[in-house]
Amino acid sequence: MPSKLEALNRWVDEVARLTQPDAIHWCDGSEAENDALIERMLDSGDLIELNPKTHPNCYLHRSHPSDVARVEHLTFVCTRDRDDAGPNNNWMAPDEAHAKIDALFAGCMRGRTLYVIPYCMGPIDSPLARCGVELTDSAYVVANMRLMTRMGSAALERIEREATFVKGLHSTGELDPAKRFIMHFPEELSIKSIGSGYGGNALLGKKCHALRIASWQARSEGWLAEHMLILGVQNPKGEVFHVAAAFPSACGKTNLAMLIPPESYASAGWKIWTIGDDICWMMPGADGRLWAINPEAGFFGVAPGTSAKTNANALSMLNHDAIFTNVAVTADDEPWWEGLSDAKPARDWQGRAYSASSGPAAHPNSRFTVSARQCPSWSPRMDDPQGVPISAIIFGGRREHLVPLVFEARDWKHGVLVGAAMGSETTAAATGAVGVLRRDSMAMKPFCGYNFADYFSHWLSVDKPGMNLPKIFHVNWFRKGADGKFLWPGFGDNMRVLEWIVGRCSGGEGAIETPIGLVPQPEDLNLAGLEVPAARIEALLHIDTEGWIAEYESIGEYLASYGARMPRALRDEHRRVSALLAEETEESITPGSP
Repeated sequence: MPSKLEALNRWVDEVARLTQPDAIHWCDGSEAENDALIERMLDSGDLIELNPKTHPNCYLHRSHPSDVARVEHLTFVCTRDRDDAGPNNNWMAPDEAHAKIDALFAGCMRGRTLYVIPYCMGPIDSPLARCGVELTDSAYVVANMRLMTRMGSAALERIEREATFVKGLHSTGELDPAKRFIMHFPEELSIKSIGSGYGGNALLGKKCHALRIASWQARSEGWLAEHMLILGVQNPKGEVFHVAAAFPSACGKTNLAMLIPPESYASAGWKIWTIGDDICWMMPGADGRLWAINPEAGFFGVAPGTSAKTNANALSMLNHDAIFTNVAVTADDEPWWEGLSDAKPARDWQGRAYSASSGPAAHPNSRFTVSARQCPSWSPRMDDPQGVPISAIIFGGRREHLVPLVFEARDWKHGVLVGAAMGSETTAAATGAVGVLRRDSMAMKPFCGYNFADYFSHWLSVDKPGMNLPKIFHVNWFRKGADGKFLWPGFGDNMRVLEWIVGRCSGGEGAIETPIGLVPQPEDLNLAGLEVPAARIEALLHIDTEGWIAEYESIGEYLASYGARMPRALRDEHRRVSALLAEETEESITPGSP
């Protein structure tokens, strides 16, 4: 039924006149509604039921082969001033963008239902949460938004009370890449997306709202909207430290968020609590700390590589009430992807009889959608309206060489430079070449809704008198040796790095100063029971001064590419670190050496 908020009703009516749906359905988020939508999608073939004995209430969706990932080249930030969008975004003037995409929306929902999805990003009663409404012609989007957000009647009631919401209009359109656009209008707090049914292109509460639009809101309101996981680390004393970490997509965020400590840690009383695996909103509290919520209610995780070895917690929550997108299936109609098990796929992600000559059985960016409450390490703090206080912020990416296992920034300003300079080798989560090094500041390159130079200024502005800000670190699980093999075992053993990080936050654990930051010596890390040769540990912590001089030259060029808007404080910090590297008389520093 229509809303009590007249502005919302008018907008729905305007969209209906433009798109001309056969029907309008206001979503209430109920079980009955979801059951009816699932049945409708099973009848239409949009969903395929998986084995009800082994995977009850689990379904497979196969997207169009041209619609399998984010499309950054078709994603636009539409501000009145082009410089406000910045060189990190594709830009289009708002009037031009509306005209271009509205021409594609005209009549696009004939024969379809327009679904009105009121949703809340964050706990319904949290002052840190923000609301939106997505209009879509995709029942698949409705089902996913129900898992990924607080969707339905309670969200609508909050929207009606506050009389403000982010507008999101979506249609699968013709699924034609030539008619596919994802447009953001931050000054209007609105989003328009057409031509895709995939993930972040279609689930508008996710990257579009929670990052691109929210980052703009956050700057104007004095908080941070970030592409970060949130986890809790509980030590044997029962103390819990909350950590936020930013990695580019498909670089291990979900694995770290749901990490299972090694047996030696678990038996000693260490625990990991999962609060979020992808997005973090942080706001300064009255105590000067940054308090964070996960605005999502579920996980939209990468399936390939998820296994009992890499992420047993994730795997254990995928046996019921989950939606899979573009995975393969076995002969028993069970979901399958590379790295899962020794079972053989019968049909690939396109529904074809599997043949090794046809490429991977599951698409490299295939996904699962599931409620966060199904995660064994789920923390009730995820629903805490106040959020959780953040002790440490971690940046990281895929770097096969140069970048050590972990280092700590000298202070907040240096930490902002570390995040701004972050680079990673690309993965299958976005279209384009894989394995290419690109700067991905704070893992936000595809997601920041405004000029990166202004974004860095906003980060720097958080450091005000009286603030008790988190320490900032950088990690690299992906460094390789001369033989091309990973030097660090990763997965559960990343707990050893987390122990050092929270130890640094509480005034313990040693480190030595290097030009790039504070680096642990081998004896500063808990390596008990870790079967890794000492030479590999030394290599993981090795600082190649000449290599870092070249790296900082590249970083300087990157910062300069943003022109006069780049904050002077960040340029000065870059010069400071560059000078320290230049002063280094030895070709390299090895922690622990004389």
